[in-house]
Amino acid sequence: MSIETNIPSLASLEYIPYINAHGQLPENFQGQIGVYAIFDQEKILQYVGYSRDAYLSLKQHLVRQPQKCYWVKIQTIERPSRTVLENIEKAWIEENGSVPVGNKDEKEKWTQPMDAKVSMTPEENTNYENSIDEMAKTKIIKNVARRVEAEILKVLEERGLQAQIRFNPKLKEEGLLDLK
Repeated sequence: MSIETNIPSLASLEYIPYINAHGQLPENFQGQIGVYAIFDQEKILQYVGYSRDAYLSLKQHLVRQPQKCYWVKIQTIERPSRTVLENIEKAWIEENGSVPVGNKDEKEKWTQPMDAKVSMTPEENTNYENSIDEMAKTKIIKNVARRVEAEILKVLEERGLQAQIRFNPKLKEEGLLDLK
């Protein structure tokens, strides 16, 4: 029997709330290898990905795209196999009928650390441009990253998230936000 025949259809999997009634992410996927499909509030597919730790990846996607992570479908596998994971990912995207925006135009927003510098206010940008030394520039960038972090945490709190979210403090100096 080929690996292809073991691929469950995306439609056959149940929707799991991204944040459950207790304000937690699907913790049963901690340390699980798997492919996951992320849906928005209207259950429109936004992104398909795979990971060696589905829970950590789901958490990362939630902070990067909090308005687009409401539902998830997931298929775990026992042994790591990039081929199996890629085959499932490809099959689900084909089943969807079109490539989700998170797998094409917005891929970076789903897979890369957030660049807080793009969220600089005109005042922050002016202060940054007029700074004469690197320490002052770093401080401004760090403050922008902290502001954006606070905005993300507020959105997640409003959604009822209780899970602990910790951003990598070293990346803030570069104006980047990613989980630790």
